[in-house]
Amino acid sequence: MQASTLTARALLLDMDGTLVNSDAVVERVWRRWAVAQGLDPEETLKVVHGRQGHASMAELLPHRSVEQNLADNADMLAQETADLDGVVPVPGAPAFLAAIAELPHALVTSADAALAEARMGAAGLPLPAVRITAESVGASKPDPEGFLKGAAELGFAPAECVAFEDSEAGIAAARASGARVVGIGPRAAACAPDLHVDDLTQLEVTTDHQGRILLKRTA
Repeated sequence: MQASTLTARALLLDMDGTLVNSDAVVERVWRRWAVAQGLDPEETLKVVHGRQGHASMAELLPHRSVEQNLADNADMLAQETADLDGVVPVPGAPAFLAAIAELPHALVTSADAALAEARMGAAGLPLPAVRITAESVGASKPDPEGFLKGAAELGFAPAECVAFEDSEAGIAAARASGARVVGIGPRAAACAPDLHVDDLTQLEVTTDHQGRILLKRTA
């Protein structure tokens, strides 16, 4: 049975689909790439959320060279960083980030640092001081490396952390790290997270007398 409240010492936050709605850009860029590769754009979009681009390409085109995937990934990151049309905050994200500003939290995103800065800026959201980006890890989600590094940077065991995620790959990565998961939005609902909300307006953040973070679903 899904919980209505989770307790944590620290929070690990995905970006796209969790804090920032960038679906419009992601779909534009990946549709173009899929058509150029002779792939079905709709089937392609089922795979790409939550992962680094080259990891999605490797799954979609398993016989393609790593070098070609990395080259396409670099080009795609440049396109996404330049295209901020339609990038907006997930409902409730500004208030949520304000509520956790003084609490231990880290950004754990498959985006690189430039894209994270561009998208958070376009959405009018503050960048967390601790950031684990594509450059920080050797393996993309669903590998847990990013969440393990985020927890370590904050000085907590993963089991003391709650991760916020919207995608199957991201939720798998968080679980593999040992963190519990708040799932955000429709993609997350199918992955049976520990707690699910449609968006961040449905989450209340408080602390108890021991300094533990209390996350309560309000709707």
